[in-house]
Amino acid sequence: MHTATALAATLTLALTATACGDDGSPSGKEGSGKGTITFWDNNGGPRTKIWKQIIAKFEDKNPDITVKYVPIPIANVQSKYDTAIQSGGDSLPDVGGVGTAYLANLVAQGALDPVTDRIGDSALKGKLIKNMVESVRAAGGDDKELYSVPTSANQGTLWYRTDLFKAAKLSAPDSWENFYKAADELTDKGGNKFGFTLRGGAGSIAQALDMMYAQSGISSFWNGGDGGDGDKTTLNDPKNVAALEKYIALFKKVTPAADLNNDFAKMVAQFDQGDIGMLQHNLGSYVDHVRLLGKDKIAGVPLPPSRQGAARTIVSNPVDGLGLFKASKNKAAAWKFIEFAASPEMNSLWNEDVGAIPANVGAADDDWIAKAPPTKAALESLNDPRTKVVQLPYYLPDWNNISKADNEPSFQKVLLGRMTAKAFCDKVAKELNAAQADWKKHQS
Repeated sequence: MHTATALAATLTLALTATACGDDGSPSGKEGSGKGTITFWDNNGGPRTKIWKQIIAKFEDKNPDITVKYVPIPIANVQSKYDTAIQSGGDSLPDVGGVGTAYLANLVAQGALDPVTDRIGDSALKGKLIKNMVESVRAAGGDDKELYSVPTSANQGTLWYRTDLFKAAKLSAPDSWENFYKAADELTDKGGNKFGFTLRGGAGSIAQALDMMYAQSGISSFWNGGDGGDGDKTTLNDPKNVAALEKYIALFKKVTPAADLNNDFAKMVAQFDQGDIGMLQHNLGSYVDHVRLLGKDKIAGVPLPPSRQGAARTIVSNPVDGLGLFKASKNKAAAWKFIEFAASPEMNSLWNEDVGAIPANVGAADDDWIAKAPPTKAALESLNDPRTKVVQLPYYLPDWNNISKADNEPSFQKVLLGRMTAKAFCDKVAKELNAAQADWKKHQS
């Protein structure tokens, strides 16, 4: 954070002196709205084809603007942005794909223009899913400004084998009672059949948080959200500890022992190729499930509410978006492209291709969503005014370390019974509370 704060002070001047577009206007200005703009795709490769389609449509509609497309591999995008900023900013794009997982880092370094007013003056006003907007606002670390236009989001989903549920005469896991009952009844260790598979390796804590908050019903990551001390996380609240205890009790009882080392790829492969009843993962694996199992054997539902009749509590998934870079000398043209890409038709086209939830509410009734029930259910739950989204603190510089590598070995100890759920939650909470206090100190 000290590094980011220092950079923000020096880069504010440096970035305004750089140039991205080529219409001849001064750096960091609106420009003529014509000429060439550069766009960095933050998941170049898998999404290149769909972006080129959208760019072609944009250029047909705006023949006086050319979009230079630059595909950046998702694993390299954050370091690519950082390198460009630290070298003075003149190689930054006009527009870039920006996920909430690293949004705060770009905001702290002064690299992005706020887009709140631009949205308010555009066709996007009132057309973006409220919960996605709030996730972007929270991730940027600024209560008043948005620093990217949300385009898509993922969501935790309970995937289940409809053929196995039908054979066992089980109800869909749309309540926690149904989930735990199915996990037990679909398990036959002697026959190498299991009711559930969980993630014990890389990425395990993210999945655990999904399951904890959905079951506890706690609607804020910080007590401040419920009227308490805003510097204290709810992660080690007794309700969350109890939820984690129920979750880890599934390990080896109704799951394969190999789950201890499961990352995303292993967990999904194990589910798609074996006799396992349920899997908790996001919408991103839908295509794999359908390809290997067929649509008639797979279904997905949002994580259930904590109890019947209660509001659903969803842990925020990273929201993808488009950022307008402060160094651009042709912001008018760059904004035209962002507004076009986030329009109902283009946002729908993009999300259909990648299998995510569109941010523009105008895409909600499109045919492809009706034909993808898990996506439709996720969209409806995210749009439900009663749904509470637990905003994870992506803005904390230490968030990734605390929620991933630093504590994943401890989570494995919990699964193995070498550490209690309470001790684990207390350890992670202590680190998060310290990180939050440090972050607030630097904001004052």
